[in-house]
Amino acid sequence: MDFLVSGAARRIELTQLVIAGWTGRDRDSVEKHIAELEAIGVKRPRSVPVFYRVAASLLTTAREVDVVGEHSSGEVEFVLVAAPDGLYVGVGSDHTDRKVEAYGITVSKQMCPKPVGRELWPFAELDARWDRLLLRSHVTRAGKRRLYQEGEASHMLAPRDLLERFSGAALLAPGTAMFCGTLAVRGEIGGGERFEVELHDPVTSRSLRHEYAVRELAIAD
Repeated sequence: MDFLVSGAARRIELTQLVIAGWTGRDRDSVEKHIAELEAIGVKRPRSVPVFYRVAASLLTTAREVDVVGEHSSGEVEFVLVAAPDGLYVGVGSDHTDRKVEAYGITVSKQMCPKPVGRELWPFAELDARWDRLLLRSHVTRAGKRRLYQEGEASHMLAPRDLLERFSGAALLAPGTAMFCGTLAVRGEIGGGERFEVELHDPVTSRSLRHEYAVRELAIAD
């Protein structure tokens, strides 16, 4: 995929995509998100965190994505991208079909494109102040834009801890991207015609941003 790293165009070949779920650092926060999903019919996991392998071809930097039906929605997540020369950080949306998720989370993760922003930051530049980073998302529904999620990255497991749980080492194999978990939503879970995600660094006043329109494809009878 083509990215922008430190202002320079960079191509990183990605062959593996992992979606990490239930990655909250605080047990109460994890339970809140589990309860949100239980409310729409999603079964609680046997243990947390959970790592879902999905097709790397689902990754996209497109500004518009196609989904089937009206039951999908986005989630803001920080995304780890492993290149041969090191680890990078981006922002993306684990867009998921909620109706399918009610009967099979693994299947639902494979149903929708996984939008990610083109710009990446070197993880080494953020490591020391990781917990100060902020995640935020907005949804536009029926023409009305509203804040959907907001909170510090400290609500989720730190990258090194998450990678230890995934592979037994604080490393990610080159060519792998990992979506790293999300925050509880404000209000009810639901989609819209546009979704915006942001990872903000308050120390430098910089942000990684991405937004995309959602085009719903009709379900044929």
